[in-house]
Amino acid sequence: MIGAILGDIIGSPYEFDMGNKSKDFPLFSEESTFTDDSVMTLAVGKAFLEAKPDDTDEVILKSLAEQMRSFGRMFPDAGYGGRFRLWLKTPWLKAYNSYGNGSAMRVSSAAWLYNDIDSVRHAARLSALVTHNHPEGIKGAEATASAIFLARSGKSKAEIKDYIQKEFGYNLNRTCDEIRPDYHHIETCMETVPEAITAFLEGESFEDVIRTAVSLGGDCDTLTAIAGSIAEGFYGVPDELKSECYNRLPEPLLKVLKEFEERLKR
Repeated sequence: MIGAILGDIIGSPYEFDMGNKSKDFPLFSEESTFTDDSVMTLAVGKAFLEAKPDDTDEVILKSLAEQMRSFGRMFPDAGYGGRFRLWLKTPWLKAYNSYGNGSAMRVSSAAWLYNDIDSVRHAARLSALVTHNHPEGIKGAEATASAIFLARSGKSKAEIKDYIQKEFGYNLNRTCDEIRPDYHHIETCMETVPEAITAFLEGESFEDVIRTAVSLGGDCDTLTAIAGSIAEGFYGVPDELKSECYNRLPEPLLKVLKEFEERLKR
């Protein structure tokens, strides 16, 4: 999960096509900060951490909505989209058929807390359904979680690519050099998740995946959060980058991240 948060923090200064589409940039600056991507990643993580083995889908969906709204109240200015902000503030609102890329950026905990691909995909589906219940929103969450799970399970990049293309139909045959020139800020799963996975496939280390994702531009914090979440499963995260992440999170968010990391050590 820390890979997604680092991707968000590192990508945040370059959101809205503010970068120069280069891999040569400072990883951290005064503008490098967490956004709604990290807040909702940790909210979903908190819900899954608290889930019990015999919880029904309805119980988990309720917990996901409650945690997301609770974290949204704690961090109301983290950069939420308009419809999602309204959902956060309105407890009786249901899912609104979104296919925005938010379902993919917040899903990473599902790939670590569940231990087979079917369970991971089911949890990812639930994490999307609370708001992003459009088929493309669900697909983006499932594809991202699947890639993370396969990466942390020791699968090769070729195996990950093959699974994602066969199961989800994303085109992963373009290179980043082909994507980069015309890619722009767009917030849909269909035009963010494949690009993020491609950045992971081309990257040669955790940091290189992050730099490659940022170089594409677009909705940079979210795209890089997705790419970073997969890269963490494949490469791990260097200790110095973990320390930067810890130092840039406020206590309520850091507490959940630490709780998550402790769970994985058991």
